[in-house]
Amino acid sequence: MSEIDEGAQRRITDFHRMRRLATGLLVAMFLLFVGTLVLPLWGPFPAWVGSTLAAVQAFAEAAMVGAIADWFAVVALFRHPFGLPIPHTAIIPRNKERIGDSLGAFICNNFLAPEIVGAKLDHMDLAGRLARWLAEPATADRIVRRASGFLPALLETLEDDGIRRLVRQMATGGLASSRAAPLVARVLTLLVARGHHQKIFDKGIALVARLLVEHEDEVRNRVVNRSWRWLPNWVDEKLADKVIVGAMETLGEMQAPDHPWRAGFQAMIERLILRLHTDPVLIDRVETLKNEFLRTPMVDHYLESLWDDIRTRLKEALPAGHEVIHQGLARALASWSLRLAEDERLRSVLNRWARRMVERTVVPYRGDIGAFISGVVARWDTATVVDKLEVQFGRDLQYIRINGTVVGGMVGLLIHGAVMLLR
Repeated sequence: MSEIDEGAQRRITDFHRMRRLATGLLVAMFLLFVGTLVLPLWGPFPAWVGSTLAAVQAFAEAAMVGAIADWFAVVALFRHPFGLPIPHTAIIPRNKERIGDSLGAFICNNFLAPEIVGAKLDHMDLAGRLARWLAEPATADRIVRRASGFLPALLETLEDDGIRRLVRQMATGGLASSRAAPLVARVLTLLVARGHHQKIFDKGIALVARLLVEHEDEVRNRVVNRSWRWLPNWVDEKLADKVIVGAMETLGEMQAPDHPWRAGFQAMIERLILRLHTDPVLIDRVETLKNEFLRTPMVDHYLESLWDDIRTRLKEALPAGHEVIHQGLARALASWSLRLAEDERLRSVLNRWARRMVERTVVPYRGDIGAFISGVVARWDTATVVDKLEVQFGRDLQYIRINGTVVGGMVGLLIHGAVMLLR
């Protein structure tokens, strides 16, 4: 049973319990009144007993009057008492259409007004609530399992050409809207912080050494061809050997952690990072290179084929079971919910987006919403309207009957006391 059904059932139970209590109190006052009439017949009793019985009788009599009057008032809201067509009874059934119109207008003017909706959405922090909801393990597990369940069918129904274009446009748009120089600077800063730039330096040394070994003959030929013609060939050979050996020795020395060229390489990178933040000429040049790179056919083809790679990988993972996809989606959802909880700026953007969406899609049609509510109430049959409203407000209305019984009895007792004083 859902929470809504449980709430409705609880309201019905409370209504019937309070109605029995109010009716039982009326019956008790009737029995008390009868008792004050019958008890003197058993008697004679002292004078103070007679006075007490008279006061109790006045209390019970007035309490019955108050209870019956309030019972009549409560019943008259929903139906004709005892089925008699007494004027100004069955108020709700006779005014069902007017109640629907008033309810629709009330909701339209008091709940969907722009300033009220905007203030409520600002106070609610929908993005924060979404982050907390997604952070709950049960919620994340339910979302991921449903998503991984319909993923195979979704892959089969998606139009590949449209998705390819969408992925390419999203990737290109994201790259084009991001400044390249700060991004390159952050990447270089991360490389230096983790010492990866030294590994790149070592890779460069190894690459140059391998190229020297692989192209040793070509290096020798170039040394010989560029030396003086009057030198003997054996001198050219010796000179070429010294050049190659010297280069290899230099490359070997550069592998030492404290080699000056390593420090110079790091200083060069740090200067580049600083210029990527401060040099407008270099920043514009990097941005131009980025735009030229994005316009190359190779990049365009790669971005358009990106969806094919994603689709292929997903299809390959599906036959092996949904657990891999499930774990991947769970990690992505947990990461996104954590970022949403920690990033105040992102929550602010989502809240503004939600407010604009509601203001553009709900508020302009509040008149139609009010008319819809009015129409729904108008289409209900009379018994449905009576049952719904009686269950919704009947419990509180029974308190009116109880209060009427108690207050009526107290008023009757006061009148009896006043009459006794005047005698």
